[in-house]
Amino acid sequence: MNLKDFIRSIPDYPKKGILFRDITTLIKEEKAFTKCIDLIVDRSKKYKFDKIAAIESRGFVFASAVSYVLKKPFIMLRKKNKLPAEVHSIDFELEYGTATIEVHKDSIQKDESILIIDDLIATGGTAEAAAKLVEISGGNVGCFIFVINLFDLKGSDKLVQNGYKVENLIDFPGH
Repeated sequence: MNLKDFIRSIPDYPKKGILFRDITTLIKEEKAFTKCIDLIVDRSKKYKFDKIAAIESRGFVFASAVSYVLKKPFIMLRKKNKLPAEVHSIDFELEYGTATIEVHKDSIQKDESILIIDDLIATGGTAEAAAKLVEISGGNVGCFIFVINLFDLKGSDKLVQNGYKVENLIDFPGH
């Protein structure tokens, strides 16, 4: 099964010039979604980590299933003002704007290794912000796993150059 066949491409979304890679067509197909989770679980077994974190919101879909399978705690990296307790907060640049993500201060303990899962990596700004959140919380990034890598936007390359381990299931051009 080629997971690429289950990704819908939508031109000019969310703004003109962006080719959006839609994972809803993958997650609505039981066999494709199961295969995707199995692949993430298999890739994750190469790394040592204590907890799994995901970036809001599509990353939650994959990470929560992987967390269940691996029996690992799940941490949500959320958009600004979505978490009720004390948070660490990071502002960052997106391909088409700016954003802020946060994590509860008590989610990650000193020296814990965190696997970060998201649906897609483009320029790497969100992933870098997620790594910073883990690090200011006292943890370290064991690995990133992305379902989709927009290879020509070089986000995965940037993470590797910064010393992070990165796994991708599917490669697509960004435009």
